[in-house]
Amino acid sequence: MKFENVLEETDGFGGYQILILTLLCIPRVILPFHFLLNNFMAAVPDHHCNISGLDGGDTFVNLTQDQRLRVSVPAQEDGAPSSCKMFEEPQFHLLHNSSNATEIPAVPCQNGWVYDTSTFSTTLATEWDLICDRNSMNKATATIFFVGVMIGAVVFGSLCDRFGRKSMLLVSYLLSVSFGFASAFSNSYLMFVIMRFFTGFGLAGISIISIVLSIEWVDIKHRTFIGVIGSMSWTLGNMLLAGLAYLVNNWRLLIITVTSPLGLAVVTWWWIPESARWLIANGKVEKAHVYLQKCATFNNKKDFASRIKPQTLSNVVTVSKKNTSYTYLDLVRTPRMRKLTFLTGIVWYGVASTYYGISLNITGFGLNIYLTHFIYGAIEVPAKLLIYFSLDKIGRRMSQAGTLVLTGVCVAINMFVPKDMWLFRTVVAVLGKGLSEASFTTVFLYTTELYPTVVRQNAVGYTSFMARLGVSIAPLIMLLEDVWKLFPQLILCSVAISSGLLAFLLPETHNVLLPETIEDIEQTRTGSMSPTSQDKSDVPLKPPTSDVIENGF
Repeated sequence: MKFENVLEETDGFGGYQILILTLLCIPRVILPFHFLLNNFMAAVPDHHCNISGLDGGDTFVNLTQDQRLRVSVPAQEDGAPSSCKMFEEPQFHLLHNSSNATEIPAVPCQNGWVYDTSTFSTTLATEWDLICDRNSMNKATATIFFVGVMIGAVVFGSLCDRFGRKSMLLVSYLLSVSFGFASAFSNSYLMFVIMRFFTGFGLAGISIISIVLSIEWVDIKHRTFIGVIGSMSWTLGNMLLAGLAYLVNNWRLLIITVTSPLGLAVVTWWWIPESARWLIANGKVEKAHVYLQKCATFNNKKDFASRIKPQTLSNVVTVSKKNTSYTYLDLVRTPRMRKLTFLTGIVWYGVASTYYGISLNITGFGLNIYLTHFIYGAIEVPAKLLIYFSLDKIGRRMSQAGTLVLTGVCVAINMFVPKDMWLFRTVVAVLGKGLSEASFTTVFLYTTELYPTVVRQNAVGYTSFMARLGVSIAPLIMLLEDVWKLFPQLILCSVAISSGLLAFLLPETHNVLLPETIEDIEQTRTGSMSPTSQDKSDVPLKPPTSDVIENGF
C-alpha cells in the first residue's frame, strides 16, 4: 500500500488541502516582495554634483539654476549634467559657447550630490551615496542577498529532512521577520548588507519548504494544479510590489511594508500540518495518523479511523534503515540518484540563469519603472495558464524541455533581428520571458515529484542552490557585451537549449506515485517513475470488510 492510497481515504484534494494551500500562499506572495525589492530600494535617481559650495561671486549668484549647472558641471553626450564630475570653478564662457567644454579639466564631486526626488524620496544610493565610484556597492546588495538565499537553501534543505517541514518553516518565518525589520533600521551600509544576507537566508526556507509541503499533502491528479497555483502566488506578489513601491517611496518604510505580512504568516503557521509523508518515512506513524485523521474529519471522511490504523501506516513506506538521517550525500550514493542529481542541477542552473539573463536584457516599454514592473509581472499570468494545460496534456518532461529550448530559440532570433525592428524584437523578448517563467513554474513541481520523500527537501535545497548560482552569474554574463555585443545572448541561448535537451533525459512523473524512498528510485524503469513491477499494494483500498478490520485495516 502506498501513501496515495491512504491519502485517497481522506480525500486527496478536499477542504483540508485547500486550507493548506491558502495558508502557504500567504508567505509565497511575500517572496517576490524581497527577491525583487532591489529594483526599487536600490534604484539610482538622476543626480549631479552639489555646486552650492562653488565660489563664483555675484555673477554666479544671479544665474538661474540651469545656467549654474551649465557653467559648473560638464555635460554628458545626451546633454544632461554629468553625474560624477564638476569643474573646480565656474566656467562662465560656457554660457555662450560650449563647444570646448570637453577640453576643460573636471574633478570628482567635491561637496556631495543633489538627487532627483520626484520618483524616490530615499533609496540606498541616496542614503549612503552609493553612486559613481561606489556604484558597485549598490549592486552588491542584491548579490549579498542572493548569496544568503543560496546558503539558506542548502541549510534548510538538510534540516527539513532531519527535523521536519513544519518546525523549520516557523524558523524561516521568524528569521525573515526579524532580519527584515532589522535591515530597515540599519544605521550603516555594513549592518544593512549583513541583515539582508540573513533575510535572504530565512526566506530561502519559505521558498523551498512551502512548495514541498503543499505537494506532499495532495493527490496525484491535483499536483499540477497545486504547482501552478503556488507559482501564481509569486506572480501576484510581483505585481503587488509595483503598487506598494509606488505608494511607499522611502526605502526603509518600503522594507517594513513588504516584511509586515510575514507576521500574519507566523500566526497562520499554527494551522499548518506537518507532512504526513515525512512523519511516516521517519517512523512517526502515531503523529502521522493524528494529522491524517484531522484531514479526514475536515474533508467529511469520518470513517477513516475505522479503516486505517496507526500500525497500518508503518507499512506505507518501507525504509531499509529506520530513523536514518539522510544528508546531501544520499543524493549521489546510488547510480540513478546520482544521474538524477546531475541532470536536475544543470536544468535548474539553466532555468535560473536564462530567466534572469533575459529579464536583465529586456528593454522597457517607455513607461515609468512602476508600470513597467507591473507589466512584466502580468506577462507571467498567461504563460502559467498555458503551462498548466501543457503539464497535464503532454507531461512534465516535454514541458520542461520544450520551454527551455523555445526560450533559447527566442534569444537566438533576437540576435539576428535588426534593432530598428523594435516592435518585433519586443514581442520576441516578451515571449522568451514568458517561456522562461513557464520553465521556472515547471521545474519547481517537477523536482518535488522526481525525488523521494526521505531526501526531497535536501534535493530542493540543492537544486535551489544551483538556481541561485545561476542568478548570481547572470549579471556577469551581461558584462561580456564589452568583449562582443552578441556574446551574452549567445551564452544564454546555448545554456537554455543545452539544459533543455538534457531535460529529455529525466523520467516522466505525470500521473505516477511520488517516490518515498531511495529504493523506489533505484527500482524504477528508465524514463519513467513507475515501479518496475506491479505492486499489489498500489491498488486503491476497497471498502472495509470484517476480515480487513480484524487484520488492522
